[in-house]
Amino acid sequence: MGFRHALVLGPVSFFIGILFVCLTVDQRILWGEFTDAVREDGFQFYATFYKAPTAIKNMLHGFGFIGLVGLISKLHKWDESAMFFDGSCIGAYVFALAVYFTVTLPTLRTVVEPLAEDSVWVRGEALRVLSAGNIIIALCLGAILVMQAGQEYAHRTDLETVKAVEASEKVKKTE
Repeated sequence: MGFRHALVLGPVSFFIGILFVCLTVDQRILWGEFTDAVREDGFQFYATFYKAPTAIKNMLHGFGFIGLVGLISKLHKWDESAMFFDGSCIGAYVFALAVYFTVTLPTLRTVVEPLAEDSVWVRGEALRVLSAGNIIIALCLGAILVMQAGQEYAHRTDLETVKAVEASEKVKKTE
């Protein structure tokens, strides 16, 4: 595993960790009984994230940028592995970013800083949409980890095959 590989795995693992923390609230919102207490817990939990200092928000967005740079830099060596594995990873990562920018950020604003016409029901539905978006992002990031592991497995298997072929050719030469 090289530096470019680490540029991908580090941010993706970091974000999966953050989404795992969010899962403690999201699972009650999505799959449990959606009571007033659950809704208020969700409001308070996501208000903490939304009202975080700017340095923390910049760090999160910086990690997102680093992951994208890592995936693009892995495409520099344009071979079959890069086309299939890294290309698919870029697609999943861009999809996760699109969900983040089009779903997560607007619904966070609705949940934490509602407009005057936003009722509690609208905020609750926004909370459900936010939780579902987090699950979708986590699935995309999990797929990236699986594809990166698959790429490493394919690379190692390929090296073992090449070594076996070279060894058999060496034996044939000596005969």
